[in-house]
Amino acid sequence: MRRREFIGLIGGAAAWPLAVRAQQSSKMKRIAIISPATKIGDMKVSGYRIYRVFFEELSRLGYVEGQNLVVERYSAEGRSERYADLARDVVSAHPDLVVTTSMPIALNLKIRTTTIPIVAITADPVVAGLVPSLARPGGNITGVSTDAGLELYGKRLGLLAEAIPKMSNARYLASQSTWAGPYAEAAREAARRAGISLAGALLGSPINEAEYQRVFNSMEQDRVDALMVAEEPVHFTYRRLLVELAAKSRIPAIYPFREAVELGGLMSYSADLLDIWRRAARQTAEILKGANPGEIPFYQPTRFDLVINLKTAKELGLTIPEAFLLRADQVIE
Repeated sequence: MRRREFIGLIGGAAAWPLAVRAQQSSKMKRIAIISPATKIGDMKVSGYRIYRVFFEELSRLGYVEGQNLVVERYSAEGRSERYADLARDVVSAHPDLVVTTSMPIALNLKIRTTTIPIVAITADPVVAGLVPSLARPGGNITGVSTDAGLELYGKRLGLLAEAIPKMSNARYLASQSTWAGPYAEAAREAARRAGISLAGALLGSPINEAEYQRVFNSMEQDRVDALMVAEEPVHFTYRRLLVELAAKSRIPAIYPFREAVELGGLMSYSADLLDIWRRAARQTAEILKGANPGEIPFYQPTRFDLVINLKTAKELGLTIPEAFLLRADQVIE
């Protein structure tokens, strides 16, 4: 089943002179936004902060929803088996542009259209085969990467090991497809080099509250002593739940977004998601104004911040090494 919301022009249209209405209509642009898990109601200015900054930046650049912009929102509701159908539905609706936050969805879109511009907010697009080059993505795809290559995944594991020197039984929280992919392999390789046991804490479909609860119950039984959360947008959607379950299970975790640490997670090493979404909005505006997406470089962040929640560390009974704390970009006390 497909979830779709269509927001059009409202109020006062009947009173406009025909010429003015025709001129306005010709300026209207339609974009589709596809999320793997976020609820439709949270993909608005009034919803998650990342969407608020996206639409605020679009508005600053001249595209205002309900005035000269129509937004169609789609969600797979945590069901990976819906990705292909969503991509087909969106392409068949012929929007002027598609924004997606999922690599698998972006790859499904790539299969189905070579003409509709796609702005993808994903992990490294070259590693996944979405585009051949960051500088010259070519075709109909551009976007913003949330990482800086496979080295980032080993870096996160290394930081977790520094913060918890005695960790030996770690898990990588991910969907099954992500665990089988190159990003998880980079983490596994880093674990092998460090002599750390890293196994998958794998989520089935649909990914929802019950599925997260099942996985955390299993980790408690296995006496897991550290957790690395994969860089998947579904985890951002459930970030509050993730933090609560990690606290309840007393499992120290590193997250790929600082928002989890602000909610009480132990630590994160990540780029600024708000900056990433603002950049995606700028690319969207460029394309709506006529730019060729294949000629817009895929942005890859160069700054990653280490954020540590010292209060959470104390609640978990952890003593974070002083040298490690001094390397943090922010310590929440």
